[in-house]
Amino acid sequence: MVRYLGAFGLCLFYCATLLADQVTLQNGDRLTGEVVKSDGKTLCFKSEFAGTVEIPWKAVQALVSDKPIFVQTAPEQPIYSGAITVDETTIAVKREAGPVQQVERKDVTALRSVKEQASYERLLYPGLLQGWKGGANFGFALTRGNSETRNLALAFSAARTSFKDKFSVYANSVYATNDSPDAPSAVTANAIQGGLRYDRNIQGTRLFGFVSGDFMTDELQALEIRSVTTGGIGDHLVKRERVAVDLFAGINYTRENYTEFSRDLAGATLGEEFMHKFGAGTVLTQKLYFYPNLSETGEYRGTFDLSAVTKLNKWLGWQTTFSNIYVSNPPEGKVNNDLLFTTGLSFSFAR
Repeated sequence: MVRYLGAFGLCLFYCATLLADQVTLQNGDRLTGEVVKSDGKTLCFKSEFAGTVEIPWKAVQALVSDKPIFVQTAPEQPIYSGAITVDETTIAVKREAGPVQQVERKDVTALRSVKEQASYERLLYPGLLQGWKGGANFGFALTRGNSETRNLALAFSAARTSFKDKFSVYANSVYATNDSPDAPSAVTANAIQGGLRYDRNIQGTRLFGFVSGDFMTDELQALEIRSVTTGGIGDHLVKRERVAVDLFAGINYTRENYTEFSRDLAGATLGEEFMHKFGAGTVLTQKLYFYPNLSETGEYRGTFDLSAVTKLNKWLGWQTTFSNIYVSNPPEGKVNNDLLFTTGLSFSFAR
């Protein structure tokens, strides 16, 4: 009986192996599993034992899949779907209807599983309220006894990304008071920031154009409102699933209303943005912006933001954010730097 069970188990194993996708590497190694996607540079392959791995496309000697795979050569060209057989020069697509389609391997820009193709189509033509991902962060601190203080930090960010463009919004605030009976009640922090940005990819290149609007108020700096309108061009220097680096430059118009005076400024915008995913649960983002003043040579502003979010479950995480806002010419009696540090729960959503 044990012998028959062993034979039955071995038969199931070989059947599962035959049904699985197989990739053969140039060094002779073989993996079985499931094709996820390829961008013509790397192959994302989900292996039963190695997990999801990214393999350089040039290191793939052969690939076989009996499940439907979508094969694309260029954005304006037809997309073929069917079981595929890949060798060193061609990809044969066995379609459900019609003859086998032969595609030159060097011309292929993308391979996608059925699930990835559905995601691709959603990103290609998202509705106005579709494709949004983001989260809200909440942090609160309260002390009583020898000190009596309150500190509230709130933040919100969301982005809708498609293959053609990206729309993003954000807002954050910090409010703190000293309520000690031995000292006059005082607001020790009251700053609010917010903004929105639209990016449009320039087809066939890594470049994108963008317009943005940013707004800030800071009671302790006597800043009633600062509005910054910016337009420019950027470069997706690195754009991968786990790592992204953007560089950009543009021109901005700034309107500042302080308690005692107002001013209008024309300036340049220079910046970079960095994102790195560590494992499945932590995302690190960093942003650095520099705004040299073209109206008053030698004056400038700069901002630096560093944020890390660690997932606790699908919708709940823990976020820590550090921000430094520098103004070279603040009102008399005010310091140049405003440092903000917040930490607390993060609630994520996707639509």
